[in-house]
Formats: sequence, C-alpha cells, structure tokens
Amino acid sequence: MEEIHQAIKLMEQERTEEAIDTLESFLPQANEEEKFTIAELYMQWGMLEEAKFILIELSQQHPNEAELKIMLAEIYIDLEDDEAAMNILNRFSPNDEGYLEVLIQLADLYQAQGLYEVAEQKLLEAKNMDPMEYLIDFALGELAFSNGEYQKSIPYYEKVLLDRPQIADVDVSIRLAEAYASTGDFEQALEFYQESGHDDADILFRYGFIAFKGDRLDISIKVWEQLIENDPYYHSVYYFLAQAYDNEGMVNEAYETAKKGLNYDDFNKELYYLTGVLAHRLGNQEESFQLIKKAVSIDPGYLEAVLFLIENYKQAQNDQAIIELLTHLIELGEEDGYYKWELAKAYKETESFNDALNMYSDAYNNFKEDSDFLKEYGHFLVEEGRIEEAIKILSQYLHLEPADNEIEEFISRLKQNDDWM
Repeated sequence: MEEIHQAIKLMEQERTEEAIDTLESFLPQANEEEKFTIAELYMQWGMLEEAKFILIELSQQHPNEAELKIMLAEIYIDLEDDEAAMNILNRFSPNDEGYLEVLIQLADLYQAQGLYEVAEQKLLEAKNMDPMEYLIDFALGELAFSNGEYQKSIPYYEKVLLDRPQIADVDVSIRLAEAYASTGDFEQALEFYQESGHDDADILFRYGFIAFKGDRLDISIKVWEQLIENDPYYHSVYYFLAQAYDNEGMVNEAYETAKKGLNYDDFNKELYYLTGVLAHRLGNQEESFQLIKKAVSIDPGYLEAVLFLIENYKQAQNDQAIIELLTHLIELGEEDGYYKWELAKAYKETESFNDALNMYSDAYNNFKEDSDFLKEYGHFLVEEGRIEEAIKILSQYLHLEPADNEIEEFISRLKQNDDWM
C-alpha cells in the first residue's frame, strides 16, 4: 500500500501526473484489496474509464459481491451509459445485499428516462423495506415534485423535514414552500419561506413573488426591499416591487423604484412601460410618452404600449402623432389590423381622405365580421360619395346587427337616392 499512499500525497501536492503514473506502475502487481482502493481513487479523481476496467475485473472474480456491482453501476451512470447500469442493477434480487440502494439507483435511472410510474414503484418497494429511511421519502417527494404532483410531494417532504432540514443542496423548507404555492395554499407557503430564513437572492425573489400572488403585498414589499438592499443588481425585482407599491397606492414609491430599475435593466420593455404609465399618473406627460416610446422601440409589436400611446395622443388631439407612430410601425412590418383602423381614423381627422380610404380598405380584411368597424367604414364611404360600396358594407353590418332599424332605413334611402341611381 506504500505506493498508493505515495500517490495520494502527490495528488494532494497537485502533482497529478506523478500520482497517476505511480498508480499505473503499481497496478499490475497490486492485490485485490489494493486494486479496489485504486479504483476508488480513480473514481474520486474523475478517471471513470480506468476505474471501470478495474471493477469489471474484480466483479468477474467475485460475481456475488454487491458493492462491486453497485460501484460499477454508479460509474456507468456517470458515464451516461444508463442501459449498462440498469443491466447490472436489474440482476439484483430482494435477498441480495445492497438491494435497498439498488432500488434507489434504479428509481433515479427510470426517472431520468421519464418512466415516472416505474421509478415510483421502485421507491415504494424501497420504502416497504425501510419505512423510516428519510432519503427514500425525499426521493419520493422529489419524484412527485418534478412530475408536477405537488400535493402528493408534500407529506414526503414534511416527513423528511422532521429529520433533515437540508439534503445535499436542497432546502426542504423551500421545497415545501414551492409545493404549497403550486397548490394555491399561499399562506402555508409563506410560512415555510419564513421558516427557511434564507437571504439567497433567488429565494427572496421567489418568496416575494409568492406573497404577491397571495395578495400579501406587505410581505412582498418587505422581502423585495431586503433583496434590493442585499443586491441592487438583481434587476428582475424592480418591476414587481414597483407593481406592489402601486397596488398599495404608493405611486411615488412605485415610480421611483421602476425608474431606478431602468439603471440596471435598460432593455426591459415592461419596465419602461410601467415607468411611463406611473409618470403619466403623476402628471409627467412628456416623460411618460418618451418612456413608452422607448418600450415600443425595443419591441415594435408591444401592443399594450402602442395602444397607450394612441389613446393618449387622442386625448391630446394629436392625430399627426398617431399617424407618425403607426406608419412607422407598419413600415417595420407590424401588420396588426387595429393599427390600420386607427390610422384610417387619424387620416380622416386630418382630412387626408384618400389615405383614410386606403387604410379602411386594408383594415377591412381583418374586421369584416366586426359590426363597429363596418358601420364606421360604411358611413365614411357615404361621406366620400362612394354610395354603392357604402351600401355593400352597411348591408354586411345589418347582417350582423339585424335589429338596427336606423341603418336599415338609411340603406333604403341610399338606394332611393336619385344621384346614386
């Protein structure tokens, strides 16, 4: 074993090549115990292929040795050769040593392949063998959670929490919080978040978000304020914290938070839009327009922001601004029929009747089943002296709204008009 100890010391000194050369030179003369130790070292050092060949040799010499087969299966799993691993593990019988560990490994393999029911069967078999083993309950909880069966995962996690608050890198309280939140039990979820006591940025963000969904804005604000204090560069939180402030009637705080967030996330269209809406409500109209136009420049298809601009330009009676906005978007390839309808209205208001006619005609393909559009389009055609077309469009409207006697009489008068005849 002297050579093995020497190799370990060399590896601790980061003399990797010398350590490996020492073991390779010694391996041919090593006895079985020493070969097993070398295989373990190879596994620790990530030399899986080298460890595999040693374990295959030892397994052939000791075919009933469970530990060798389990170690070999672990190597195949790490090498992503699941089929070879399963071939080994499925040869175990309930009476074999290590069968409990085998069942857990098989469950992991079947879960990785999407065979959740088979994985659960293996774990339930393991649980029957050892009902008190918390790792089996944890595995059952993880399986149900990953499969979206959140209610099913809760009893397993709660049992685990009695023994272990954390397994590997998984905080069991956080798992329970997420499971309860996914079932809609936000109050219970918040209790487990609070119990975890985490100050991890991602967990704080999620904690605040669950509180937000559960209409506990007081908790959301407190948690997200702490998150920003800990990590002001966690840009995702500003949008939601601003919304929480706004929902609590704290418009100034919402505006300042949203605006601050833009310093860290200046390509977030939703944040620009929210900041613009808040600025508008605070009376900062010009800033509002600039912010929301920035949101549209980031995403020309951002319909909510475009509609906001249109409605506010209408209130300001700025039809030219509507024309400039919508013609630019259409040039960029945004073919929303609503844009053409609004553009037709704006052209009509500025007395650009030919342009209005073209836009109404283009929009017709999108709104031929919309009674409001057909009625408006029909009246416009009448105003333009295009009576025959107007009768056709208004007749389509009447087909959708047969109870509109006023339009029915209007069509009759148009047909009787001597000029049209």
